[in-house]
Amino acid sequence: METGLCILLTFLLQQIAHAGGRADGGHDGCVPGFQVRNYQLVLSGPLQKGQPLLQVEFDDCAGNEDVSFEVSDPSFHVDGDLNLVPHRDVESCGPVLLVHGFGSHADDRAQVDVSGLPVRSENTLREVLGLGQKPPYRWKRALLVPPIIVTENQRAPFPRLIGKLEVSTTDFSGNVIEGPVILVVTVIDQNDNRPIFKESRYTGEVLEGSPTGTTVMTMTAFDADDPSTDNAVLRYNIIRQSPDKPSPNMFYIDAEKGDIVTVISPSLLDRETLPTTTYELEIVAKDMAGSEVGLTGTATATITITDKNDHAPEFTHPLFEARVHEGSRGVVVNLTVDDRDDPATGAWRAMYSIISGDPKQSFEVQTNPDNNEGMLSVVKPLDYETTAFHTLLIRVENEDPLVPDVGYGPSSTATVHVTVEDINEGPVFFPDPLVVTRMENIPVGSFVASLNASDPDILETQSIRYAVLSDPAAWLSVNPVRGTINTSASLDRESPYVQANKYTALFVATDNGTPPATGTGTLIIHLEDYNDNAPFVVPSVAQVCEDAGDMNVAVVAGRDRDLAPNAAPFKIELGKQPGLDKTWRVTRINSTHSQIMLLQSLKKANYQLPLLITDSGVPPLSNSTEVKVQVCICTKTKRYCSSAHSHRTSLVVLLSTLLLVRLCL
Repeated sequence: METGLCILLTFLLQQIAHAGGRADGGHDGCVPGFQVRNYQLVLSGPLQKGQPLLQVEFDDCAGNEDVSFEVSDPSFHVDGDLNLVPHRDVESCGPVLLVHGFGSHADDRAQVDVSGLPVRSENTLREVLGLGQKPPYRWKRALLVPPIIVTENQRAPFPRLIGKLEVSTTDFSGNVIEGPVILVVTVIDQNDNRPIFKESRYTGEVLEGSPTGTTVMTMTAFDADDPSTDNAVLRYNIIRQSPDKPSPNMFYIDAEKGDIVTVISPSLLDRETLPTTTYELEIVAKDMAGSEVGLTGTATATITITDKNDHAPEFTHPLFEARVHEGSRGVVVNLTVDDRDDPATGAWRAMYSIISGDPKQSFEVQTNPDNNEGMLSVVKPLDYETTAFHTLLIRVENEDPLVPDVGYGPSSTATVHVTVEDINEGPVFFPDPLVVTRMENIPVGSFVASLNASDPDILETQSIRYAVLSDPAAWLSVNPVRGTINTSASLDRESPYVQANKYTALFVATDNGTPPATGTGTLIIHLEDYNDNAPFVVPSVAQVCEDAGDMNVAVVAGRDRDLAPNAAPFKIELGKQPGLDKTWRVTRINSTHSQIMLLQSLKKANYQLPLLITDSGVPPLSNSTEVKVQVCICTKTKRYCSSAHSHRTSLVVLLSTLLLVRLCL
């Protein structure tokens, strides 16, 4: 029986909600059912039983564990690997196979269009649609319903009638067909979204002199409408260029791709002659393939004309002049250049070099980073008497190489005339320092050295006078005219003013120029040693316990301020007083040290032991000295020594001590 059904939007929404519920029932965006619903099967001959024909794509989003399949033609089935295979040998079949996949999580259909086999004469619409099949094959939802088309953005009131559907609900055998009917509703897109640029402002660069057609940048807009319709087909256009000089059409945009390219000729795309180095383009993107009814979106493209080194630096003058005092250093002239390239780039920054005229490397040129000028400096003092005039040839180049078709011309070199002005130069000592060797203690007034200073101003006749500038020990005097140096006091090698046997004095020479000029010279006197210092003994105090079993009192050493051979080896012996050798003994250990020993015990007291020490100089020097020997009472933890005055170690004292010792025994 056939029943007319009036399909309302409410029913449609219910079906869509039902379908959406199936889709939402999955996970990770999975949609249960056939992932592909239409298949093409092209055959070249009869089919054999079990021959895989194609593999369908079905996913119930739950692992396909309880999924079953039915095919409209009983000669075919879907196996466990989702392959469509024949049950038997097949020589002909219908042009369409319908595959039904169903389970607890999915229920969906797919269609297979078959070509290449003879069509069965008994294949009727009933078979194609799967109608009238007897069990065990019972086909569900075999009815085909024409789709309903509706536009988006419809106005209220709702619910709204969108179509009318008549469908038979019984098969050709009069059986009621179970299950819902699939109704396809197609929503037609309206042009309700404008093109949108990702950024409101885009930036790009193009090198000056680039060939016409050079791509600068690409503008891309997006449209949310249906990409399969003209609603989302965009066309690009430049509606404004600022500034519009030298041409209002310096750039072109590809209407379909959005590529901005140069139109202006390379010769006019000259950064140094353009009114600006930055151009702004207003770009419009229009949908509907650019038709008049299309919607638009705009963005700004800022294009910077970048520099290349197509202009060589040029000196502002072919000749520069400078004047410099002889003997001075520093900048003498600033060399100015012009360069039309972009400042603060390698195409603008200048490098200077001296091509000729400086064989002694007395000059150098450095670049001033603030203004690109070349600072010509004197690095080695110039001498007027040697050369009063210098001619330098200087070249300027850029840090970056020039482009191939541009070279350095004559203006990239300049001549510099440097005039050296004479000044009254101070006398110069030679040699400096003056080194001489003299024996210390030479007689006062002895000759030491002669100073030699000359005046560099050889073109003038000038006299020189000498004077002492620094004489720390006041040992020297100088003849102001002849420059001869004599001693005014005794030279002493052991003086604190002498370091490493050298005494240093400074002298000044003054000419009679206007104004007078001075020069300073150094005299170094290497002093040889003379045996003029007597040796002495250290230490000057020694201690010994009165009941000590060890009679060694102390080890003494000889010292001498003189140098060898006027010092060690030393001879250390007892003084010449009679009777000392009855109580004391001095034994030599080595060339500088000797051992003092007691020959018998002494009572607690302080004793002054006279010693005589003699050095090895020629003639030798001797020195009579004393060592204070303290005889102390000693315990395990402390030593008790006398604080009274020392006894002079003499014969009477020694005899009295010996007598006292004998009586105590």
